[in-house]
Amino acid sequence: MIKSVKPVSSLKGELTLPPDKSISQRSAIFSLLHEGVSEVQNYSPAQDPQSTLRCVQQLGATVSKEDDRLIIKGLGRKNIKKPESDLDCENSGTAMRLLSGVVAGAGISAKLVGDASLSERTMTRIINPLEEMGAHILARNGAYAPLFVNRHEPLKPLKFELPIPSAQLKSCVLLAGLFGEEVTQVIETLPSRDHTERLLNLDQKVVHERKIISASLADEIPAQTYTIPGDFSAAAFWLVAGIIQNNAELVIKNVGLNPTRNALIEILKEMNAQIHIENERMEGAEPAGDLIVKGSDLKAINLDPKLIPNCIDELPVLAVAMLFAEGTSEISGAEELRHKETDRIMAISEMLSAVQAKFDEKEDGIIIHGDPDFTFESAEFESFHDHRIAMASAVLALKGNKESTINDAESASVSYPAFWDDIKRISI
Repeated sequence: MIKSVKPVSSLKGELTLPPDKSISQRSAIFSLLHEGVSEVQNYSPAQDPQSTLRCVQQLGATVSKEDDRLIIKGLGRKNIKKPESDLDCENSGTAMRLLSGVVAGAGISAKLVGDASLSERTMTRIINPLEEMGAHILARNGAYAPLFVNRHEPLKPLKFELPIPSAQLKSCVLLAGLFGEEVTQVIETLPSRDHTERLLNLDQKVVHERKIISASLADEIPAQTYTIPGDFSAAAFWLVAGIIQNNAELVIKNVGLNPTRNALIEILKEMNAQIHIENERMEGAEPAGDLIVKGSDLKAINLDPKLIPNCIDELPVLAVAMLFAEGTSEISGAEELRHKETDRIMAISEMLSAVQAKFDEKEDGIIIHGDPDFTFESAEFESFHDHRIAMASAVLALKGNKESTINDAESASVSYPAFWDDIKRISI
């Protein structure tokens, strides 16, 4: 699908975001592990969480819907069923990595498959620790889906230091560890998203600035009964769209404000963005609130590499903000972007090239020479079938002088099915 995006004079209005994908997927998986009934309100309708939900049902959970609530009856860890067909994770890396931990921990045999994009993303980071725990895993070329997890003896405990700050890798090992009689520990030196340990109420302690998270069969899996807040990664597009437009004012309702997810707010504030938080509250184990964003005069920033894990998904749209900031901004330490749904450093460069921006691509990031008065006529953007690139390109397209186009724009539905309708609703 090719989407046309017209320039706007400003943006005004109130937005309600799609439910958080990361929390939605975890709520389904953890409901399977809980022996009993969970009630999840505001479960995400996006493709990735729906793929996860189908996989959870194949593993034995029963799912029904009442109004905006999912009623999920879990089997508990000792009763996970061997699936009768492949577990199709489609495009969801979260599903494949977390469910690999569940299947390995449960000691059942299963084949996990994905679409063409997911099948090109390496799984060695999860394969290695799971095999160290005693799992038998076959993978295409030793690294790629499909993954065959074969029945094995109970897993051995593992003391695992994360080689990179990855919430998916951390969660995979912890989920496998939940099936063990002895304690598995994951040691985190740089913070990553902490939804898993929050929602499972796992034991955590900090020793010499390293977080140690423990999991074993002794941990009680709580019912996943709560309302899922709006996806902060979806809010990121409106935060940037609002601050780069003259006289814009947007209210973004019910946004998840997990401190391991929302570094973009402080980054943009450091760039002089006008962003305010109202109605702060807790939604289950997760903080949430409403965001007020207004058009702002931005200044350049050199992004601290330590913040990268906390804003990795928001970097494509942050690059758009940097383009309209006074001075030269730099993103470094972000080589992980090259291993997402597409090579996102390359994709960001192509997006900026489409509007003839001044920038320098690096192996681990990008240098952007910003200008508050930057203008372009129109552009043809490639999404590379990546939802975040498609939406970041749309935010940039709103600043053009003439109508721009975005190829394969349907990819936005992976995380934000209503994105294109929301653009029209708030455009002036």
